[in-house]
Amino acid sequence: MEIQHIRNVAIIAHVDHGKTTLVDQLLYQSGMFRSADLDKLAGGQHNLVMDSDPLERERGITILSKNCAVNYTTPEGEEFKINIVDTPGHADFGGEVERVMKMADGVILIVDSFEGPMPQTRFVLGKALENGLKPIVVINKADRLDARCDDVADEVFELLIQLGADDETLDFPIVYASAKEGWARAELSSGNDNMKPVFDAVIQNVPAPVCDPKTPLQMLVTTLDYSEYVGKIAVGRVFAGRIAKAQKVTVIDKEGRHTLQKIVDLYEFEGLGKRPVDWIDCGDICAAAGLEPVDIGNTIACPDKPSPLPLISVDEPTMTMTFRVNDGPLAGKDGKYVTGRQIWARLQKELQTNVALRVEPGPTGEQFKVSGRGLMHLGILLENMRREGYEVCVGKPEVIFKEFDGVLQEPLEILSIDCPMDCQNSVMSLLGDRRAEMQDLTTKSGADNFVHIEFLIPSRGLFGLHARLLNATQGRAVVHHRFERYGPMRGSIPQRQAGVMIATDPGQVTPYSLDNLFDRGFFFVSPGDIVYEGQVVGEHCKDKDIPVNPVRQKALSNVRASGKDDSAKVKPARKMSLEATLEYIQDDELVEITPNFVRMRKVYLKEADRRRADRKKQTEK
Repeated sequence: MEIQHIRNVAIIAHVDHGKTTLVDQLLYQSGMFRSADLDKLAGGQHNLVMDSDPLERERGITILSKNCAVNYTTPEGEEFKINIVDTPGHADFGGEVERVMKMADGVILIVDSFEGPMPQTRFVLGKALENGLKPIVVINKADRLDARCDDVADEVFELLIQLGADDETLDFPIVYASAKEGWARAELSSGNDNMKPVFDAVIQNVPAPVCDPKTPLQMLVTTLDYSEYVGKIAVGRVFAGRIAKAQKVTVIDKEGRHTLQKIVDLYEFEGLGKRPVDWIDCGDICAAAGLEPVDIGNTIACPDKPSPLPLISVDEPTMTMTFRVNDGPLAGKDGKYVTGRQIWARLQKELQTNVALRVEPGPTGEQFKVSGRGLMHLGILLENMRREGYEVCVGKPEVIFKEFDGVLQEPLEILSIDCPMDCQNSVMSLLGDRRAEMQDLTTKSGADNFVHIEFLIPSRGLFGLHARLLNATQGRAVVHHRFERYGPMRGSIPQRQAGVMIATDPGQVTPYSLDNLFDRGFFFVSPGDIVYEGQVVGEHCKDKDIPVNPVRQKALSNVRASGKDDSAKVKPARKMSLEATLEYIQDDELVEITPNFVRMRKVYLKEADRRRADRKKQTEK
């Protein structure tokens, strides 16, 4: 039985191709809201409504999958409810895409009219095809002067062939759009000035849910929300039967355990919010409150005939980091949560909603091994923790090795670089040292003097690469990567070439001291900053670490030259983001993360301890 008035569709794309902007335009033009009401909710770099998380607005990317419901009436008077799921575009948040694919019956694949299919496009499209979803292709930013819409459509067709799509899927509908300008067109020359073609494409090409309301209840939990009043709220799709308020249900967890519970409140999605209802039929997406315990991947079933739905499969993590209690001299002066018990509790809470994350106890009670999809995946977790008041130290990121048939293998990634042709040699030489293997080299049609290069590179080779590539290409390279597969180890990869300057005394940094150290390299601290012994305060211009005293005061004397202090030369501090510091550190260093500061330090703060550790390491070799 088809539920004709409902359409469930997911929006997928590579990062910055316009997914969230398109969803915002669908909300504005649905007729459900006054524009002034949506304007109040918009914000961030791109003034978007759906990017509601503070980090999303600051960084201009989508991090969390979110869903909304739009009511649409066709010119013939038919009313439809379209459940839209907005997904992240960055490869590190692929777990968010994987867990919500089960909610959709079709996908809108958005592709930039110039860039065409990119690494994450292949990943999300592959996941959609695995779930049997057929794409509607929206070629966005069609108003660009360098747009090449026909070539991009051909590239999407070739990508689908590579992914093994069937003939029906290859006959995909195409919509040309400019989400920023608020128009979409079935034909590029039609002159339409609204988003109606997107709505029509969804109604005509996304199949209606097929289910029977009279069968025993089955609902798959794909997202968890939380309320101070009712606790956990399970969000998911009803695949069979009907779910009702105050209904007794059986929650089946991933291990197959059954718990008898009761639905306290039931909500359906309407616009950007939820409204309470008495029941929800199969095929729709809803939120159920009052269930405890409940987790992502659980099945909410009929207590008389409980039957679990297939579990959500998520790719394994490829990178791990050691989180540990901050044991530095300034520990506890900035954050509220500093103990190992508090950090462990926060990581366990994150596991409830972050399906791609793994957490294990470390070698000591104050250390924890946290594994994720990539540096940004773990960096976002750390950024959220510091904003919540946590203090934590983290070690150098490490890739996760696996052994297949007695052979040690490492994760390999597809690295995609778009750069001007005159930068090609610089890119090649930089990646040659990192065990990268070139897979493809093409010139983009319609893009003069611009080349697209793809490499197969070990994940280890990506650490510190982004900054070097931007320097080598004067900031003109566009770089993306995604996990491809595991492969045999590829040998050693060059580490950081420069040494660091390590503070020998605690106190406040002085201009006088930095002036005397002017020719030693770059600094990560500014005059007035508080430092401690063992903190990394700068990068040395040579390849070995040196101890420095950045807090030395000028000696008082009767002999002074007028204006001498005014001529002190102090280089501007190099301010590094959290992810940049994680890429920068070496095995004997840590990043100290607090609500207001990100510092780099040595694992052993005292020089005598570092020498002892070096001697022990040499002896073990």
